[in-house]
Amino acid sequence: ELGEIEAVLGRHPGLAQVAVIAREDQPGDKRLTAYLVADTEDGTVDTEAVRTHAAGLLPEYMVPTAFIVLDQLPLTNNGKLDRRALPAPDPTTTAARTGRGPRDPREEILCGLFAGILGVPAVGIDDNFFKLGGHSLLATRLVSRIRSALGVELPVPALFEAPTVAALADRLSEAGSARAALTAADRPERIPLSPAQRRLWFLNDLEKTGASYVLPFAVRLSGELDRAALRAAITDVFARHEALRTVLPQIDGEPRQVILEPDRVRPELPVVEVAAADLDEALRAAGNTSFDVTVDLPLRARLFTTGPDDHVLLLILHHVASDGWSLAPLARDISLAYAARLGGVAPGWSPLPVQYADYALWLHGLLGSE
Repeated sequence: ELGEIEAVLGRHPGLAQVAVIAREDQPGDKRLTAYLVADTEDGTVDTEAVRTHAAGLLPEYMVPTAFIVLDQLPLTNNGKLDRRALPAPDPTTTAARTGRGPRDPREEILCGLFAGILGVPAVGIDDNFFKLGGHSLLATRLVSRIRSALGVELPVPALFEAPTVAALADRLSEAGSARAALTAADRPERIPLSPAQRRLWFLNDLEKTGASYVLPFAVRLSGELDRAALRAAITDVFARHEALRTVLPQIDGEPRQVILEPDRVRPELPVVEVAAADLDEALRAAGNTSFDVTVDLPLRARLFTTGPDDHVLLLILHHVASDGWSLAPLARDISLAYAARLGGVAPGWSPLPVQYADYALWLHGLLGSE
């Protein structure tokens, strides 16, 4: 509850006004940001003291990751907080505060990995990963980067227990060698489901008509649009990513991954003309659809047009093939393919080193059988 956080911060002396919002400056990465107005003669605020005050009264996940001091809170014409006018946090303000730099090559590598994952210019060895904006998803990515860079197998909970470079470096001496790398491998005739696929397959079998695990993703397109090039670009993306052409039928009583060949996949791009006033409702209705993962491909596309130069591309994905992090690379690949098709050529990207089926087989080899 943002109001609860604001109430706690507002009890700190020296503050005249407080506003807290959840910003999503990068897709899928929401962070709490606090905006403070001073109640002091010099207009200054000790943000570290405010952070400490908040940490003493709130659970860790409710402590803002950034504190920004303003002369006044921006207001709309009717006197309400103008959230769109609130400035984004400056990464340099959450960079290393301690001044202690790395003491050896291992700490230097870790500082670079911390900074890269957090999107800040630099990190000191005593800076806390989570106070700089880290969370569980970023922690998983950091552990993966550490595995690749240093060749050690570090459990994710270790980062929560030792959230600074200095503390984590000590843990690495106790870590085992990294597990086998994920690579493309020979595939059996019947490819098993990954644990995540199996969960979603079961839920789909339980409720084939629901839209509980559907991710609608709408992109507004302004200007002249070549519909044929867009349709070809979407076809290119299906060809590039096997997960988009995978169905999960039950074979001899056991669900399996069946990957359709690219020439068997011809995605449709139906065009829907709609009045601008009815667009939101039309998008909601189209996104409220169901999939049967045993026979349906996990991506559908529709193009809504409200005028000659105003369109919305709606991508409807099933969670069995995508998550929040998938949306940015999906949009990137469609954009690259569309640019190539406008030029009359196929996209010139390099083949992916691994596909999802390779991951599923690698995971089965890593975990073993029940």
